[in-house]
Amino acid sequence: MDSKQSTITLRVRGYHLDGYGHVNNARYLEFLEEGRWAYFDEHPQLANLLQGGEVAFVAVNLNIDYRRAAVAGDDLKVVTGVAELGSRSARMHQDIRRLSDDKLISSADLTFVLLDMHSNQAVSIEGPLRELMAPLVAE
Repeated sequence: MDSKQSTITLRVRGYHLDGYGHVNNARYLEFLEEGRWAYFDEHPQLANLLQGGEVAFVAVNLNIDYRRAAVAGDDLKVVTGVAELGSRSARMHQDIRRLSDDKLISSADLTFVLLDMHSNQAVSIEGPLRELMAPLVAE
């Protein structure tokens, strides 16, 4: 596994399902969020820069492609990485795959900005944060 990425696994439970017996589309948002939390757990240097409460990563756009259904009992893996680093925003890419056959269940791209918590304005991604993030961009 590429150290630029983070991978978690989870099992689909009955409460994740919709009336058709498939994972409810809103649950994928939770699976993806869990993957992003794990990414920051595995890259604590990024989280440490945000501890002071001066700035925060804020999602501004999320695009999800649903490829196939996941059902109760499926074991899934969520793979998360930074795919692009711009001057004022960055993009994380995430795939959800079924462990048993590695089939792609869904993929998502989340764009985020760095928000100055005092001014409530997006700020440039620069300095120490950029120095930490740049080597993590997956190629």
